[in-house]
Amino acid sequence: MSERPIDALDKAKGKKVFIKLKTGEEITGILKALDLHLNLWIDDADIMKNNENKIKMGTILIRGDTIVYASPVQI
Repeated sequence: MSERPIDALDKAKGKKVFIKLKTGEEITGILKALDLHLNLWIDDADIMKNNENKIKMGTILIRGDTIVYASPVQI
């Protein structure tokens, strides 16, 4: 059985992820949890819009329907 795309994010729990939102904002942080709607719980989140100042947000919840793409970050 082949893996689903959401399985790649599921394996990234506890690791750094990069998320692009429909608003143009880019978020990086540690993925703590997710569901089938792609709602994401992110710790140590940093938000940046238009490559401007990075804002430290701490823990955030991102609603899945606002996400363009999400990817584990390779360090």
